[in-house]
Amino acid sequence: MRKLIKSNIRGIMKIPLAGIIFFLLFYVIAAIHYPGGSYVQPDHPGFSIRYNYLCDLLDDVAINGVINSAKIYARISLGLLCFSLLLIWLFLPNLFRVKRRIHLLISSLGALSMLTTVWLAFGAHDTVVRVAGFFGALALLLTFRHLYLEGYRKLLFLGIISLILVLTNYYIYETGRGIETLPLIQKFTFISCISWFILLNIFLLKQLKNQ
Repeated sequence: MRKLIKSNIRGIMKIPLAGIIFFLLFYVIAAIHYPGGSYVQPDHPGFSIRYNYLCDLLDDVAINGVINSAKIYARISLGLLCFSLLLIWLFLPNLFRVKRRIHLLISSLGALSMLTTVWLAFGAHDTVVRVAGFFGALALLLTFRHLYLEGYRKLLFLGIISLILVLTNYYIYETGRGIETLPLIQKFTFISCISWFILLNIFLLKQLKNQ
């Protein structure tokens, strides 16, 4: 029975990798369909990697004032990403030898962060980012502690880099200092974070296989 359960979990943990691939696909489609406009260049046609934020694709109306035909693809993409990362958070504590309450705490905080993030599709951007960031930061700090204790030093290092990038984004957004660089920094941060979660997923699959 235990072997069957482990096999089922391994099957479930392959879903996030597929989900992330489809997330990227739908976000590219959304970027292609974005009518245009950014806060720096309101009349610029299409999506600008340098000046548009990723969240611009989720809005009902593009910055140039045209109805945003990209939003459906962007919202599907966001849903796929949040679901994929939620699954990773639910099973991530299996990497560690932790008590059940710690397992539940990490999983719950990570899941709450993802469930909150979904609401980016419906507005209240700043509130959603702060609430999701609060839950996510707590989940990350607990995860970092146990990555260190279990000897996953490279994963810990990459995770800390991703967190520093996230905090840099938050600092620029809240203070306005260097705000013109934020859209580009946001994308590097996103690539770093997604890469880290993919590595966590791969390590988790290996751990489940070895067990």
